[in-house]
Amino acid sequence: MALPAEKPLPRRYTPEEYIELERAADYKSEYIDGYIYAMAGASPTHCAIAANATIAPGVQLKGSRCRVFSGDLKIATDLKGHYTCADVVIVFGTPRYHDKFQDVLLNPTLVVEVLSLSTEACDRGEKFKRYRRVALLTDYILISQDQPLVEHFSRQGDGWALNGADRLSRKLQVKSLKCTLSLADVYSGISFSRAGKTGRPGKKRKQSSEGMKENGSGRTR
Repeated sequence: MALPAEKPLPRRYTPEEYIELERAADYKSEYIDGYIYAMAGASPTHCAIAANATIAPGVQLKGSRCRVFSGDLKIATDLKGHYTCADVVIVFGTPRYHDKFQDVLLNPTLVVEVLSLSTEACDRGEKFKRYRRVALLTDYILISQDQPLVEHFSRQGDGWALNGADRLSRKLQVKSLKCTLSLADVYSGISFSRAGKTGRPGKKRKQSSEGMKENGSGRTR
């Protein structure tokens, strides 16, 4: 998801004020502990990967109890302190919303974020920390846009297990939703020589011996 602007609007707002402003605005913004940050636009590569990551599970889950949403739907990880958007959201069962307008989701099951140079630190750090507070969230997926690399964090008790894939031939199992995420589908139509210009040009991601081996796994909290 596009990163918030570096500077928030100049004063603190209540969640109610933020929601009212957001519904009337022509652009998306994020609410963090009283401050509103306008969201920057995303690159064509980012948008294409996000679309692929919406369509691929959507086809598999058609007719199931799951609902797949694009990045326009807000997520509240904390009704008093954090409202954000993800690139893809899947809900198992009936979606629960903040109010009758049904534009703020309370119970995401799976969240997908497409990484970029400007968003990666936030998506891996502060944003993931806040997502983990959502009790019903079971899966968090990070997708690189400069190389074939998908990282799947799944809730395991009081921690999170990591399973990664870095080949287009690989598929990741999302056991909580009984579906798979194929890297070939996620990166359909993507040329990495071009994608690298919007991600991390000329820099390869260091892969740990545990986290990114074929069928490897790691653990984080």
